[in-house]
Amino acid sequence: MSTPVYSAQLPGTPVGTLKLWATREGIRRLGFRSGPDLHAPGEQLSTDPAPAYLDETLELLQGYFDGTVREFSAIPLDLGALTDFQLQVYDHLLDIPHGKVTTYGAIAEVMGLGAAGARAVGQAVGSNPVAIVIPCHRVVGADHTLHGYSGGLERKAALLRLEGIVVDGALPSSRAHPEELRLDL
Repeated sequence: MSTPVYSAQLPGTPVGTLKLWATREGIRRLGFRSGPDLHAPGEQLSTDPAPAYLDETLELLQGYFDGTVREFSAIPLDLGALTDFQLQVYDHLLDIPHGKVTTYGAIAEVMGLGAAGARAVGQAVGSNPVAIVIPCHRVVGADHTLHGYSGGLERKAALLRLEGIVVDGALPSSRAHPEELRLDL
């Protein structure tokens, strides 16, 4: 049996059009792909009215880009298809404050995985289905290089800059400088 899903989009953001897919329980995916509504296997696009929280989520995301929203705890999520390990990593991502970054290794250490667990954390972060809301863009390498981002490094750099973090490019070797303050002169 297929799971009914609802789709919405937020065009014109600094990182392009955002596409959201949701169930009655919560947001299932948020990504940057444009084009037709792409549902996953086992999903069926619903023709029923979308849950009210979907429009509320679009408003919160617009507020994030306008600089008036800094966290998304009010957004319900439907992450049931993920592993326990991924969910544990995402809980740590949700604790990273707006305008701050952490490293894959630091998350691994907090989870009791040691420095060697950074790679596993990186794989979980790279599989995050709900970009921005679960702020995987706030995770950088131990040397503060950007590394990867499923939406592309240009978007990761743009999101970090939006949060006031200085970033010196949009390449894997580009560095985030959270210790530097950007002043409007």
